[in-house]
Amino acid sequence: ANIPCLHSDTIVLCDCVSVVLGQDGWSVKYTTQSICVLKGSTVELTCSYTYPSGYTVTTTFWFTKYNAVGPVSLSDDPDYKGRVTYRKDKENEHTLTITDLRESDSATYKFRFTDQTGKWRYTGEPGVTLSVTESGLQVKVTGGHQDKTLTCSTTCTLTDNPTYIWYKNGQHLDESTSPQYKDPVSSNYEDSYSCAVKGHEDLHSPAVCVQGQDCNRVSYTKRTICALKGSSVNISCTYFSLYNITSSLWFSPKQSDSWRDELIPEDLTTDPGYAGRVEFVGEKERGQSTVRITDLREEDSAEYKFIFNTQTSRWGHSFPGTTLTVTDLQVKVTPATEAGKRTLTCITTCTLTDNPTYIWYQNGHKVKEDSSSLDSDSFSDADSYSCAVKGHEDLLSPAECQKCWSVTYTHQSICALKGTTVDISCSYTYPSYHEIKKAFWFTKWSGRDPEDLSSVPGYEGHIEYLGDKESDCTLRITDLRLSDSAGYRFRLITSGEMVAGSPVSLTVSGNLSLISHLLV
Repeated sequence: ANIPCLHSDTIVLCDCVSVVLGQDGWSVKYTTQSICVLKGSTVELTCSYTYPSGYTVTTTFWFTKYNAVGPVSLSDDPDYKGRVTYRKDKENEHTLTITDLRESDSATYKFRFTDQTGKWRYTGEPGVTLSVTESGLQVKVTGGHQDKTLTCSTTCTLTDNPTYIWYKNGQHLDESTSPQYKDPVSSNYEDSYSCAVKGHEDLHSPAVCVQGQDCNRVSYTKRTICALKGSSVNISCTYFSLYNITSSLWFSPKQSDSWRDELIPEDLTTDPGYAGRVEFVGEKERGQSTVRITDLREEDSAEYKFIFNTQTSRWGHSFPGTTLTVTDLQVKVTPATEAGKRTLTCITTCTLTDNPTYIWYQNGHKVKEDSSSLDSDSFSDADSYSCAVKGHEDLLSPAECQKCWSVTYTHQSICALKGTTVDISCSYTYPSYHEIKKAFWFTKWSGRDPEDLSSVPGYEGHIEYLGDKESDCTLRITDLRLSDSAGYRFRLITSGEMVAGSPVSLTVSGNLSLISHLLV
């Protein structure tokens, strides 16, 4: 039997059905023959395979396209860059995961495996047909003025008989397995309706007006954004009000504990945690608003919302906002194969928005501009490897190396506002057979030796070492002063060697407009 089951925001089909049986012991079984999922969601396609005894399978992959040589693995297809992972669940079972699904992902997916000699290659037919809804969920309004019907529609029938959730002005109304809203529709011209599928509440439909062309509503350009730590991000929305707007602001529900009244949102620009890092950009046109957050930190990961006030009410608080996830870059090294081949992967905690191009560095020198993975049989344990995203080359990942020394800074230069707090992030590596004797930051030398900032007059109670004595060497400076402008360096002393990174330039300014200009 084909039994659907739902896990979080990922659709998984359980209990395999035989889709194709091969001859002479070669076969592939898929969990389903077709599946329809929401644009922006994640899907898993699973299969099991068999082959005759005496053979050893060395290559397994999924594909949708062919080139002159043969099938192209999805992991090598630029259209799927950073969105595809393969997983071997059990012996002879294989799962394909595709994240951030797009309309162009609609295709037939097939699994292929080859034996160690390369002479035997087997493809499971006919594969799995994946349909991705063209525009996500849409609310369709039919009927007359007094008897309107609302339908939560998609361009294909969603797999697994989902539960639909209805919202009025952003507030939860009802849940049903029927895509139609069963209760009477409001006759109020102010009201808007939207829908979502349970388990995918972050993929709301756009809000629609049901009693005319205009109603009070807030819609976000992107519901989810994944951005690099240290970079800047723009979060945008469109809005409409039937009444004159007296004020508007952006806020994050995550910050409600710091509000004077936890029921009344406060502007991000007044939050100390965002001091000097939040600004409104673009033309201040009626109906459009964009907030920019600079020098992103991991703690900035949160939902962000826009609200507007009229003389009689506040709108936008209940509407789902944009969820921002901030990630750093890390280089992961897979163990060498029998042929000596290794794979380096530039990993993130979320799929970066806008399908970026990755840049690879060896010992600090650019070696390749390509995908998030780098394959080679010539990696040296004595070399260090790091990655970055094109357009953010200053936000390098920590260097990864097996037997090398390195100090890597997230930023080479930082501009911050007087009175605020700044983190100068860095990481380091050293051979495992060495023991750390001392690790510290400095700006000046005392004779032939650098002076540990923690012992320099004026820095007591003003700095904090946040490192973990393993790889993180972040320095925090609080209540910044103009005199803190300097070049900051980290120094590592072990039982055998000493290493120090090049300086990070910190500029402290008392001029907010200058800060905004430098950070854009």
